[in-house]
Amino acid sequence: MVRHYEGLGLLARVARTDSGYRQYSEADVHTLRFIKRARELGFSMEEIGELVGLWQNRRRASASVRRIAQKHADDLAQRIAQMQAMQRTLQHLIHCCHGDERPECPILDELAG
Repeated sequence: MVRHYEGLGLLARVARTDSGYRQYSEADVHTLRFIKRARELGFSMEEIGELVGLWQNRRRASASVRRIAQKHADDLAQRIAQMQAMQRTLQHLIHCCHGDERPECPILDELAG
């Protein structure tokens, strides 16, 4: 993943020893932790790139960070609502299905349209 982050410009090229091992500075480790936490919160790589840039820019406006976080929270809320609607539909279909030896199945009927 480190090479991927380097390729995306999220992490500066890491120094290497003569034998080719990467040598991470404290700043590199801090950036990797930042990226990991942002991924855990579900931010896209594009959003993480923006956030890393803002984090490293001490002259940033917090409004920019807030805008990214709010958009992500809104997207999550929309996806959660969609998933809850799917769950309600499935629960209804499961409730309507007798689950016995009969061939009639409202779940399959719904999927077939």
